[in-house]
Amino acid sequence: MLPYFSSIKKSLISLLGFLILFLLINEFQSVWSAKITLIEQVLYGLLVATAVLASYFNRSRLALSATLFLLFYLNLSSTLPWNEWLLAQSDWLILFLASVLAVLSLVKDRGLLSIHGLYRLLLLSAVGLICYYWLNSQTDVQATLASFPILADYLKYVSIELPLLCCAALLLWQTLREKSLVTTALLSSFAVWLGHYYQVIDLPWSVLLTLITFHYLLVVLVDSYFFAYRDELTGLPSRRALNQLALALGRKYTLAMLDIDHFKKFNDTYGHDIGDQVLKLVASKLAQVKGGGKVFRYGGEEFTIIFSGKSPEQALPLLEAVRQAVQDYKVVIRQAQRKTKKSRTGKNTSNVKTVSVTISIGVAARVDKLNFEQTLKQADQALYRAKKSGRNNVSQ
Repeated sequence: MLPYFSSIKKSLISLLGFLILFLLINEFQSVWSAKITLIEQVLYGLLVATAVLASYFNRSRLALSATLFLLFYLNLSSTLPWNEWLLAQSDWLILFLASVLAVLSLVKDRGLLSIHGLYRLLLLSAVGLICYYWLNSQTDVQATLASFPILADYLKYVSIELPLLCCAALLLWQTLREKSLVTTALLSSFAVWLGHYYQVIDLPWSVLLTLITFHYLLVVLVDSYFFAYRDELTGLPSRRALNQLALALGRKYTLAMLDIDHFKKFNDTYGHDIGDQVLKLVASKLAQVKGGGKVFRYGGEEFTIIFSGKSPEQALPLLEAVRQAVQDYKVVIRQAQRKTKKSRTGKNTSNVKTVSVTISIGVAARVDKLNFEQTLKQADQALYRAKKSGRNNVSQ
């Protein structure tokens, strides 16, 4: 549950930040209106840089979206061969870009300079064709729907509003399901796109696209940070984040090294999938530690908790509570059973087994003339003593 809630919180904060920035831009138009010419000139390079940076960090969905917004802005500010056609196909343009944002929320980020990039371009081309034929078939569609009297008052919404509503629902669903900052950015872009179309937003496109571009850049940077400093499996800060925190620690702190007891044997017996579930379970329990403890995945089945400004006497009850919480939680393991001559029902049968997971903890406090690495080594030695004394205990 820990990665789920942390991801939801991350998405909500991203959307809230985007909304606040939009409201500030709308409220203080006098601040940037005098520099609108500069914004219009800088925007080209900003969109190109965003597309390149997003592609470099394998955020291909943002790269494609930024590229489409760049083409759209070029169409607004210069004479291109397709300008006249787009002016005559404004409904198609609205529907196409909205549909692209929704479709991009469904696909995974892949490298654009590969076969996947070609697949993405073919997919976007297919979306464009579908939108074109949908709009050109409205005479037949509405004639068919007109035979249902209950739909008579809603026929005018079928061509544009209905597909836009479907795209909005899809984007909302994907934002909640995927819990990714990329889908959050696609959703905010979609909201701006529709807001301008329905004249709810009257800011110039140069300002709106600058806002969208900064959101994309922020997502790329934040995702890169989490990739570097967060453990993907457990959602906890990684060892690299621990090393960064060590540079900012004061003179007084207590450090605990934790290890899952018999984890290798557990992994060999029940498989790596169950082992991963156990790691997530232990991580979620450790993350509930009180007293301001900061939890990190050190590596493998080892974790680290740092209590800044606390003595071992203050930290020990908190660590004991965590140890007890892990021990008390029962892990349910289901293993598929092979069919026998006595069992020919065709249904999947399984063995259900409940096991307990325990952890051993070693504690050390930073004292004079000891640096972080030496304190960590002392905690590791205390962990070794905890294992030698029977495991499932806290040793200092």
